[in-house]
Amino acid sequence: TVVGPNCPGVITPSEARVGIMPGNVFSPGKVGVISRSGTLVYEVVAQLTERNIGQSTCVGVGGDPVIGTTPVEALRMFNEDPDTVAVVFVGEIGGLAEQQAAEYITAEVSKPVIAFIAGATAPPGRRMGHAGAIIVGAAGTAQAKKDALGAAGAIIVDSPADIGSTTERVLKERSIAA
Repeated sequence: TVVGPNCPGVITPSEARVGIMPGNVFSPGKVGVISRSGTLVYEVVAQLTERNIGQSTCVGVGGDPVIGTTPVEALRMFNEDPDTVAVVFVGEIGGLAEQQAAEYITAEVSKPVIAFIAGATAPPGRRMGHAGAIIVGAAGTAQAKKDALGAAGAIIVDSPADIGSTTERVLKERSIAA
């Protein structure tokens, strides 16, 4: 599957990069990152790298309604990857990608998933940033997505500033070396 459109690309730190991700903020390791938000993927990776938590691969799937690789496909890759011990998933308002990811997590994922949903303060019906970030119906809200992912066993983070520290805590609590 092709990554994109409207995404920053994919990177396996110190091995390969396709797209516009700035390689200097990434570090090799064992945490997979999936993001619908291009900018937030850099923030997440900076926080992880600052805590000496390296990344196995980072996939920017984009947030538009029509994408290439889906969050579920990326989750499947990370779940099957022996070099990935946990996954950070950055979702956002609009669409049903997070609910589909929650279904997959419930059925298949054995690794910890730390999730943040961007757009909690966005008003329903108003486009925020790009075509995919618009809430249509209750399922597209940040809260509905958090609820679905939380029910699936993902660890929900309410602020992007806490993604790195939450990931660090989860890894320590589960005695997972990353």
